Amino acid sequence: MKKVLIVMASLYNGGAERSLVNLLNELPEDKYEIDILLFKRAGLFLNQVPEAYQVIDTPGVIRRLYGSLDEAGALLPFKLITNGISKVFTSNDREKRAFRWKYFYGPCIKKLDKEYDVALAYISGEILYFLDEKVNARKKIVWIHNDYRAANHPRKYDYDHLKNMDAIVTISDSCADILLDEFPEFKDKIHMIENITSSAVIKNRANEFIPEEFDKNTNVVLSIGRLSEQKGFDMAIEASAIMKKNNIDFKWYVIGTGELEESLKQQIKRMDVEDRFILLGARENPYPYIHNASVFVQPSRYEGKSVVLDEAKILGAAIVATNYPTVSDQMVDGQEGIVVPMSAEGIAEGITRLIKEDKLRDSLKDFLSKQEYGNQDEIEKYMNLMD
Repeated sequence: MKKVLIVMASLYNGGAERSLVNLLNELPEDKYEIDILLFKRAGLFLNQVPEAYQVIDTPGVIRRLYGSLDEAGALLPFKLITNGISKVFTSNDREKRAFRWKYFYGPCIKKLDKEYDVALAYISGEILYFLDEKVNARKKIVWIHNDYRAANHPRKYDYDHLKNMDAIVTISDSCADILLDEFPEFKDKIHMIENITSSAVIKNRANEFIPEEFDKNTNVVLSIGRLSEQKGFDMAIEASAIMKKNNIDFKWYVIGTGELEESLKQQIKRMDVEDRFILLGARENPYPYIHNASVFVQPSRYEGKSVVLDEAKILGAAIVATNYPTVSDQMVDGQEGIVVPMSAEGIAEGITRLIKEDKLRDSLKDFLSKQEYGNQDEIEKYMNLMD
């Protein structure tokens, strides 16, 4: 069997993580011997990794550098000081992490002893740098799950690592076009392969329970995503304040965790929408929540190709999405959902339309119900790339 290593930050509840778990569950178990290395051995999706594959022990230095402050041990002063220095000399978080790897973290981490036929960095950034510098493999592949430009990836740091990859995979045509524009010299190794989404699995899991948290006496609005700047939940909170002021009957629930949780809670309180905007935290099975929501909202500033948006389409949700750069790759405005301006006012207006206009909402849901959005057949492309 072919020996494969997959490197990932963690298996928390993000789209890339869900995409990886879906991939693992579709691969033929008798063809690949797969090791999975997580910088943080944590996340709701850990228990969805097939038993045939092994989540290997995270090297101690990686665990101490990328874990919590309590896990840092003797490396705590080094971790605090180098993070502070990296922040001073860079302009954004992605560049900070790249600087930190190049000058501090990377030199501390040893190469893995085991050799592999194929190694995958399932996200970019420090996972890519690790794969390039610390893994022995005949073939190396990296996934870039976002709009490279909009996500502020640090080209000057990435270039020297991307040039050593045998393949660079992204997940939509627009994302591939952006990569080709940024790295024309890599055109022969840029591939577009969609995230794996199983419609049968999603529909079955959507009926496992009815969410107890939902208020059945009002219009349920739902969003799912990391609590990060990318996902636009600050705009969503402002939109909920506008809708409350306009006497719209709703409650908006958000599934997800992330670095902005505390600041978003403060914003919710400051804007007096604690009774309307509810952070639920992480959920292992989000599909019953999508299935039982009145409106599903994707308030993102940018995406590659959103896993959860495909899942919402499979479940026939009434969808509102902001007009982020790659949204047209994934949703036809007025047919599969409605695309609104990337602002609190635009989001509020879109949700209000779907709440008030029954015919529009029903026509969107009816169209989605007649489509097949699952793409299990994409697994062949993954296997061809690995082989």
